[in-house]
Amino acid sequence: MAGNGIWRTKSVERSIADTDEPGTRLRRNLSAWDLTVFGVTVMVGAGIFTLTARTAGDLAGPSVAVAFVFAGIACGLAALCYAEFASTVPVAGSAYTFSYATFGEFLAWIIGWDLVLEFSVAAAAVAKGWSVYLEELLASVFGASVSTTIQLGGISADWGSLLLVVTLAVLLTLGTKLSSRFSMVVTAIKVLIILFVIVLGIAYITPANYTPFIPPAAEGEAAGGGLEQSLFSVLAGGSGSVYGGFGLLAGASLVFFAFLGFDIVATTAEETRHPQRDVPRGILGSLAIVTVLYVATSLVIAGMVPYRELSTAAEPEGRKTLATAFSYHGVDWAAYLVSIGAVVGLITVVMVLLLGQQRVLFAMSRDGLLPRGLAKTGQRGTPVRVNLLVAVVVGVAATFFDASQLEEMVNVGTLFAFILVSAGVMALRRKRPELPRGFRVPWVPVVPILAIGVCLWLMVNLTVLTWLRFVLWMAIGVAIYFAYGRRRSVLARESKEKSSDTTG
Repeated sequence: MAGNGIWRTKSVERSIADTDEPGTRLRRNLSAWDLTVFGVTVMVGAGIFTLTARTAGDLAGPSVAVAFVFAGIACGLAALCYAEFASTVPVAGSAYTFSYATFGEFLAWIIGWDLVLEFSVAAAAVAKGWSVYLEELLASVFGASVSTTIQLGGISADWGSLLLVVTLAVLLTLGTKLSSRFSMVVTAIKVLIILFVIVLGIAYITPANYTPFIPPAAEGEAAGGGLEQSLFSVLAGGSGSVYGGFGLLAGASLVFFAFLGFDIVATTAEETRHPQRDVPRGILGSLAIVTVLYVATSLVIAGMVPYRELSTAAEPEGRKTLATAFSYHGVDWAAYLVSIGAVVGLITVVMVLLLGQQRVLFAMSRDGLLPRGLAKTGQRGTPVRVNLLVAVVVGVAATFFDASQLEEMVNVGTLFAFILVSAGVMALRRKRPELPRGFRVPWVPVVPILAIGVCLWLMVNLTVLTWLRFVLWMAIGVAIYFAYGRRRSVLARESKEKSSDTTG
């Protein structure tokens, strides 16, 4: 332990030693292939089925492909930093654990609290989307309207979302390796469907739909001003962030949600047989695969349908998706195939988001920043109590709350985590240059500084309302830390015991 008070750090050696602590030990049985599958599983899902079309229609127009490239570059730079940290500190908790080793307990708590927001909101939002697709699929199969929501005393309850969360929580409790095998099968199915859709969609591309590639900025009410305007647009004196340059940048900040997932790979480092070698491969491999899929899909959709036809402004209750492009051309069987792919694919997206949430809470509980009883593992080497807590929280959110329009809330938290990890690479290189590193970021400090700059750039292109919500969530987290974690953490108790021994 180094430092005092809220800035005390947990050494890398201590973090690694804690992984063998009886009663809180996770089973090491994952390979590089398992990690790549987890990354592709969570990234090829909500983004490709929903965000691609909506971002083209509402923000970027045909330049949505460039928005994906921008977001992919930001993720690539951050991924290099994650890969070095995960190979150096192969411990559950991802950015939380990395921050504890470099910046101290307080910032570690802040980033952990941030990750709780990221994974919980994302899992609930995707579960709600899965329930909508399930309702459409059930209606097609049974030929009648089958609602996945019921009314309980005037409150709308989404039983479809609840069913998904509970089922996946049970699967994760049975073992991470079993979850990986299930993910592998489902991921193969949805990737094949997406590749087929890309190939089929090329036949329906109209070159004129790519013009203008960056549409002129919208004016008046259509410009989306006020709290829904990007922060950068406000600071630069723009009237809105719909189309034009501001729209393209806002689109990049939004589609960043689609890349949420490679950082989850880092949360499973403690369960990997050869983390120094396999975690970097899993992170970078999964990111490379999905970037190619996203850019190809967005180019096909933008060429198939005029971008204004993909806008949700004229149809507030509508949700433009990948299937919309095929319905526009009357290719209903292809739209139906996309819906099936979404129902199947979103299952594993929610599962890996739940996995990431569980591992972060597990690490925080083992360090005493949350009740240590939550970190106890069962006979199968999984944190059963944390699994149950996450299932209850996400299940309630997905069942009773409207989880739509929350992608930006997830993004701001994720980008903040990326900034700390990138800065942490430079800090740990200075503090502990002798540590063995299975992967090293090239051109330090240039790459980490670029990663920080790009992530900050994307953050300021999120809406003002998103920033206000994020500040409120962080304020709640700070209050909880000073009320509980600051006094109850393992390092705080050890410091108190040493102080007592000295004075005694």
